Amino acid sequence: MNLADTFGEIDIYLFDQLLRRRIVPGMRILDAGCGSGRNIVFLLRTGYDVSACDRDEEAISDVRRLAASLAPALAPGSFRVEPVEQLSFEPASFDVVISSAVLHFAHDERHFDAMLRAMWHVLRSGGFLFARLASTIGIEDRVRPLGGRHFHLPDGSQRFLVDERMLTDASRTLGGDLLDPIKTTVVQDQRSMTTWVLRKR
Repeated sequence: MNLADTFGEIDIYLFDQLLRRRIVPGMRILDAGCGSGRNIVFLLRTGYDVSACDRDEEAISDVRRLAASLAPALAPGSFRVEPVEQLSFEPASFDVVISSAVLHFAHDERHFDAMLRAMWHVLRSGGFLFARLASTIGIEDRVRPLGGRHFHLPDGSQRFLVDERMLTDASRTLGGDLLDPIKTTVVQDQRSMTTWVLRKR
C-alpha cells in the first residue's frame, strides 16, 4: 500500500480522529476552506459523502477533478466556490465539519465569528467541528500584536491568533463540548498550531 496515495497529505491530527473512529462510513463530511483537498483524499477514496468549499475557484476546480477521479458518484454541486462565512449548504446537514488552517486568516473578530457560526449552522446536533488554527498558546512572549487579534509571528507571517480563553469562551457560546482537551504544537518557537475539536450538543 502506498500511504501517500491512500491518505494524501492529511493533517496528522485529523488522521487521529479517523484512527479513533470518530469519523466513520455513513457520515456526511464538509471540508470548509478545503484548498486543493489534501484532507479529503482518503474520505473520497473510501466512499464517504464529502462536500467542500473554498473561496478560490481554482482550488475548487482541483477538488472537483480529484473527486471525479476518486468518487465519481458525488455530484459536482457538492464542491462550491464560496467563502466559509457564507456557506450555502443546508442547515444541520453534516456530521463533521473540517476547518484546517482556515480560521487564522480571519480579517478580524467579527469575521472569525461569522466563519465559526456558519460552520456551526450546517453541523448536526451530535456532530463535531474539527479545527486546526494558529494561536498564541506557548509563544505569547514571541508574537508581536498588530491590533484586532492580528500578530506578527517569529516565522515572518501575520495571522489572526486565538488563545485558550477565546476558544473555551467560543465553545460555551456555541453550545459545544470539547471532545479532546485543547492541544497545541509549538513549531520550534516559530508558530503555534492548536487543535480544537468541539461536539455540538
